[in-house]
Amino acid sequence: MNTIVADKTEPTISITVVGASGDLAKRKIFPALFVLFYEDHLPKHFTIYGYARSKLTDEELRNMISKTLTCRIDKWGNCSDKRDQFLQRCFYHSGQYNSEENFSELDIKLKEKEVGRLPNRLFFLSIPPNIFVDVVRCVSRCTSSATGWTRVIVEKPFGRDLESSREMTKSLQQYLTEGQIFRIDHYLGKELVENLSVLRFSNLVFEPLWSRTYIRNVQLIFLEDFGTEGRGGYFDSYGIIRDIMQNHLLQMLALFAMETPVSLDAEDIRNEKVKVLRSMRPLQLDDVIIGQYKGHIKGGKSYPAYTDDPTVPKDSLTATFSALALFIDNARWDGVPFLMKAGKALHTRRAEIRVQFRHVPGNLFKTNFGTDLDKATNELVIRVQPDEAIYLKINNKIPGLGMRIDRSKLNLLYATRYSNAIPDAYERLLLDAIKGEHRLFIRSDELDAAWALFTPLLKDLEEKKTVPELYPYGSRGPIGAHYLAAKHNVRWGDLSEENPEVSSYIPIHRMVE
Repeated sequence: MNTIVADKTEPTISITVVGASGDLAKRKIFPALFVLFYEDHLPKHFTIYGYARSKLTDEELRNMISKTLTCRIDKWGNCSDKRDQFLQRCFYHSGQYNSEENFSELDIKLKEKEVGRLPNRLFFLSIPPNIFVDVVRCVSRCTSSATGWTRVIVEKPFGRDLESSREMTKSLQQYLTEGQIFRIDHYLGKELVENLSVLRFSNLVFEPLWSRTYIRNVQLIFLEDFGTEGRGGYFDSYGIIRDIMQNHLLQMLALFAMETPVSLDAEDIRNEKVKVLRSMRPLQLDDVIIGQYKGHIKGGKSYPAYTDDPTVPKDSLTATFSALALFIDNARWDGVPFLMKAGKALHTRRAEIRVQFRHVPGNLFKTNFGTDLDKATNELVIRVQPDEAIYLKINNKIPGLGMRIDRSKLNLLYATRYSNAIPDAYERLLLDAIKGEHRLFIRSDELDAAWALFTPLLKDLEEKKTVPELYPYGSRGPIGAHYLAAKHNVRWGDLSEENPEVSSYIPIHRMVE
């Protein structure tokens, strides 16, 4: 009788989700792993382990995560069969986050699943940052692969200022090399953010315009139409600047503004991003507006104030809204204002980059626009979410006798142009980590440069106990944001677009087809 022996050179991967009983793991990580499995992106041999302090059996873990595993596309066949196959690869181990003994027990279980094959191990730390180092120490000493690779994904926040960030980096690097650390900012995994480089560097029409010569200002906008429901305690210790601006929006800015990299290699791209961050002018208090949402009654419904959250101190000065003006002091962007705006409990939900171009010199049609030449300004909008799209505002003659001009949109709406679903950011980032691709992850010097920019501002705001401007829940935010934009001769593009006089759409995909 012949015995089948596993090929010791054939790889297997063990993926351990540390903090498996938490909301992020259930809502994002396990569903992303399931999609990768369904679409055959995971290796042939893999095992998934959940690790947390909660006492669960393998079956209880499977029941817990099965509720969040959905088929992204209705046309997917045999989804329930694939779900069952996936769940049979999922196991659970209970333990303390600082216990080398418990991680050694996990190591034994992993080896049982890996026997006879080349073991690679990926750990996703879906846990609070104050226990990152304990877990990494245990992983390094007790649960690393002896012959394959070991990689660790860590979620933000990476500290709360330059000093704490450097301390965390130093502590992590006691146990891991920089190449083993994957600092995740899920916004870098968004489809439209990853498309930034393609849009700019593979389209001749854009790259020559990408400078101070033609661009008047750039706006990076992140708005949410809900408050801090369920996470007020966490949010109050960080605030909107640390939670959104120092990472998501600044990463988008760096990708947008960087010089052409030598190649698409991760280190070449991250080198260029670091150069942008190091070229940024120190933030000034008079270029910053902060706000906090207050209670509001609208349509007979009552909306709570930020300080109504029982986990938030009644006298909290934490900002739930901020607008900033930033400048990059280099030859390409000298003098161009980069305006950021981020907030909670606003009138709409969106994340986008808006590029407003300069006025046409000696515009022949200026009499058609009156004295407000801003109405004639071309604008490129990259809408990251929701309803992903790229559109360009142009001036166009309205059909008919006479010369009437309006602003129309060349509109690439992803849902209309592409039939395939847009992957969730965690799917892309998990797959890149499995492949060892660092391009969409944050390097330590990049993190350092980001905190060096924002830490002095954050300390000033906290030491001076700056009082945020109140704005009603569901409004467009503090009035101060408009004054800040006006100071730099800018209008917020998202607000001026909400009530256009004329709105015409010319779908790009129809023009092409």
